[in-house]
Amino acid sequence: MSGHSKWATTKHKKAALDAKRGKLFARLIKNIEVAARTGGGDPDGNPTLYDAIQKAKKNSVPQDNIERARKRGAGEEAGGADWQTIMYEGYGPNGVAVLIECLTDNRNRAASEVRTALTRNNGSLADPGSVAYLFNRKGVVIMPKSGLSEDDVLLAVLDAGAEEVNDLGDSFEIVSEATDLIAVRTSLQDAGYDYESAEASFLPSVNVPLDVEGAKKVFRLIDALEDCDDVQNVYANFDVSDDILAEVG
Repeated sequence: MSGHSKWATTKHKKAALDAKRGKLFARLIKNIEVAARTGGGDPDGNPTLYDAIQKAKKNSVPQDNIERARKRGAGEEAGGADWQTIMYEGYGPNGVAVLIECLTDNRNRAASEVRTALTRNNGSLADPGSVAYLFNRKGVVIMPKSGLSEDDVLLAVLDAGAEEVNDLGDSFEIVSEATDLIAVRTSLQDAGYDYESAEASFLPSVNVPLDVEGAKKVFRLIDALEDCDDVQNVYANFDVSDDILAEVG
């Protein structure tokens, strides 16, 4: 998990400077719209919406865009799309299992995009249930270190249901059951700690270690999938050492 987390964090930092910034903005806006439609347009009464807005702000999405998405989702403004969440399962290079979470208003387009990205990058689409059992749905909070130790963080979140705190270099990753995510995030806020993002995620229970060539192929596949307009998140059960991560760049 640590290898995957480090890669995810590297991608997270890079996203703000990336040429694909528009794509990241679009994903974050979709999340806000869906959260508002599902749980109401008031962030104070809708924790999922609160966290979607927080993540958008941390990634420099303009406030006007955030507010318009919230209003569209809540039905206060016209133009909201009928977004559907679809999960695809697949295999990547070296037998790596891949979960692809889509948010789309066109199921056929999403399926076609995902299938094409997989087949062009040494992967294949799998039947439902083929790889999902290799992942657990967890709550994941990413927070900057800001001079804090692992013990400081653990002390703040242990009673809220946190299971582990992982050191990601410049930040900490706090893992909990998905149902404890809001409690963990609230505990951090009560302790006066800032956080980058808080969301439900899929973490692998079994990892496939990769060498340099394998890592390059898997990262290429993930990039191709994330380039698809309908793809929101990609989860994969690989593990790479710091040395290999540095070599791949």
